[in-house]
Amino acid sequence: MKKSAESSAPIHPLLAERWSPRSFDKSAEISDIDLTAILEAGRWAPSSNNLQPWRFIVAKRGDAHFETISKHLSGFNAMWAPTASAYILVGAITVNEDGSARPLAFYDAGLAGAFMTVEANHRGIAVHQVAGFDRDAVGAEFDLPAHFSQIAILVLGTQAPADHLQDATLLEREKSPRVRLPLTQLVISGLPTL
Repeated sequence: MKKSAESSAPIHPLLAERWSPRSFDKSAEISDIDLTAILEAGRWAPSSNNLQPWRFIVAKRGDAHFETISKHLSGFNAMWAPTASAYILVGAITVNEDGSARPLAFYDAGLAGAFMTVEANHRGIAVHQVAGFDRDAVGAEFDLPAHFSQIAILVLGTQAPADHLQDATLLEREKSPRVRLPLTQLVISGLPTL
């Protein structure tokens, strides 16, 4: 299923075609080459002062990390995400070694997540980013330090037909059109006139 963005000016097809499916092929696997390339894309994202605050926990379906993350997903995420091929938990180191704050750590980690999403889509791998999971439980399971903030989990896999979803609410969300606020509501000042 495709859901092309309706934009006021043409954008790159990788961006126009990107959306967040919930229906994944539970038999599809992600190759180590693809997964490594996706991580490399995140590694090469821009970062403030080149601090590279992002950190990743990688889990492939069938391994212990995947099971650990799956059991701490919340809400609807627990219903559909475990059918995906892999997870990448994106987090950020939020303080420097001297204890001072890294105010752009979340922004930088978001860029890394975006770069990984684009690389995955380039490789034909669908990505749905989720924030619904028990951060305290995941932190304890992976023995994460206090200065590591868990931001989101990238759920990666091969898209399956929407009707693979058994829940009616999820199926409706899967089939609904993509919508975004218009630029006139997003650009505070300086919107170009076409």
